[in-house]
Amino acid sequence: MALSLNASLVFEQSYGGVDGDSASSTELYALLSALAALPLRQDVAVTGSVNQLGVVQAIGGANEKIEGYFDICAARGLTGTQGVMIPASNTQHLMLRSDVIAACAKGEFSIWPIETIDEGIALLTGHPVGERDVEGAYPEGSVNRAVVDRLHLFAKARKDADDDTDGKDARR
Repeated sequence: MALSLNASLVFEQSYGGVDGDSASSTELYALLSALAALPLRQDVAVTGSVNQLGVVQAIGGANEKIEGYFDICAARGLTGTQGVMIPASNTQHLMLRSDVIAACAKGEFSIWPIETIDEGIALLTGHPVGERDVEGAYPEGSVNRAVVDRLHLFAKARKDADDDTDGKDARR
């Protein structure tokens, strides 16, 4: 019997303000992208821990992460589309270099404060995340609809494989 999908994410338990896994949101975006078959922007750096409710949590080293990605972009040439998604809760503590602030003011570089995975995946894919309607369905063209549709395909493939296996065993 073949598994249709096997994925795992780690949700770090952290009681400090900025401790924990600063890549867990990125892992979740990659998983959603793969399930939805929607590519992620490659000009946006991502950091942030995520909890079980999809809230993007504060991380350590936000200034250094932003400035490091800015330096790479500046060395390769600022395009005006590059930037960094950070947890919204980190914005109050930012103390960025003047060249990063100037580039943001000119629209050459961006910093997007994100509160939820839904906000982040919409920015990274360019598609609305989608909210359930009264019947529980997500709208066509939404990230959530694409994920649900893909999971349904996996479930059907699993059921079909199980049915085929059951039929072979019955004939013996």
